[in-house]
Amino acid sequence: MLTGELVRLRPAEPEDAEAFYRWHNDEEVMRWLQSYFHQSLAGLRKLFAERQENSFEKVTLCIETLEERKLIGVVAMREADPINRRAKVDIYIGEREYWGGGYGTDALRRVCRYGFETLQLHSIELTVVEENERAIRSYEKIGFQVDGRLRQAFFRDGKWYDELLMCVLADELS
Repeated sequence: MLTGELVRLRPAEPEDAEAFYRWHNDEEVMRWLQSYFHQSLAGLRKLFAERQENSFEKVTLCIETLEERKLIGVVAMREADPINRRAKVDIYIGEREYWGGGYGTDALRRVCRYGFETLQLHSIELTVVEENERAIRSYEKIGFQVDGRLRQAFFRDGKWYDELLMCVLADELS
């Protein structure tokens, strides 16, 4: 378990499928996520039952509130490269009542610290839709900086959006 100031990060369990089912079928939760598609509960249960164990290349952790131990989201570090010591990270908070409360920022800071200290990574990157201002502010709080722009890389609601490529280096994490 990884513990932050507000959250605890733990491996996903099969019984988490029900929460993911709710989140993956909530239009507002999925608004700025790349994998925006509805999933059946049966399909998610199967996916969770067959999920591979965490490894250097991919670590998926559920985000729980520290006090209540309520499952509120997920964070994943993927495509970890041992040669160049870099990885990509994805995060979302699925429980809307926890949006804006610092839980995502705390979870991302904690998983990045794990990547830098335990996995010995040098850089961690992510992409974010430019209109997702709340997420960008969260990323900037812990040291992520804009490294580039992917023009018209994200399509939603009949409109193209730019994505920002953001990165934090090991000595920049706050």
